[in-house]
Amino acid sequence: MKTTRTQNLLAAALVGALAFTTSAMAQTDSRYYRSLTLAPADDVPAGGGGAPVDEAKATDLAQQLQNPIADLISVPIQNNFDFGYGPADAMRYTLNVQPIYPFKLSEDWNLVTRTIIPFIHQESPVKGGPTRSGLGDSLESLFLSPSKVRNGWVFGAGPVFQLPTATDSELGSGKWGAGPTAVALKQSGPWSYGLLLYHIWSFAGQSSRGEVNSSLVNPWLAYTTKSQWTYAVQTESTHDWTENQWTVPVELQVAKLVMFGEHPVQFTLAGRSFVERPKGGPDWGMSFNITLLFPK
Repeated sequence: MKTTRTQNLLAAALVGALAFTTSAMAQTDSRYYRSLTLAPADDVPAGGGGAPVDEAKATDLAQQLQNPIADLISVPIQNNFDFGYGPADAMRYTLNVQPIYPFKLSEDWNLVTRTIIPFIHQESPVKGGPTRSGLGDSLESLFLSPSKVRNGWVFGAGPVFQLPTATDSELGSGKWGAGPTAVALKQSGPWSYGLLLYHIWSFAGQSSRGEVNSSLVNPWLAYTTKSQWTYAVQTESTHDWTENQWTVPVELQVAKLVMFGEHPVQFTLAGRSFVERPKGGPDWGMSFNITLLFPK
């Protein structure tokens, strides 16, 4: 019965994500996408409604997605499945909604906001234990970044905040947290590579809960083809300084930028293996991600 309920929940979550995608595309002002239409010129309806093929612009857009602080409004929707928790070999599903919004402060500087809002469904890691579902703790990152690229390098830095939005004590820390975050990356031809870091210390919250003192290290390497396929390898490794414990997943990704009419959307499929994990942590995982794009 628990497996059936889990499958139903995962199916509902995926349907919900797809419904959100369709709704958002339907409500988007199409004038932002005319220059990116990938349909052949012969397929453009009489009287307008599209532009001739421009593969170069579409490829550039696909590569911008490898820059986490690009001057590009996007909404990644990540469906993460991790398996092998505890003696019950349990599964954890995390739906991350991650809106990214850049603000132009001046001719020389941008402020990029990155938000992560997680919904979690966690099976019990021990047999007979309760299944937990609800919101997890949210993250808000602010990056001050030069608007001009220097020799292909992009930099950004600022604060990161942890918000105790979890609806279940098992799904969050119960703590407010803050710390520094920074990113540096270079894009050269079809290649993109970089490193994103942050560290969070807790400073308020439930006194009965343990303190938060954790870091994230996220290096990545990606290759984008002229047909808008992207192949990438990365790790989003975390270190709990209180417990002196690393969690290190190594992830392989393949992504494709596609057009729905005049609306660009990227689909990503990924698989990962945990080469280092805490006791009772997951063995492996996979992701299916949808990224909505709103080019200016």
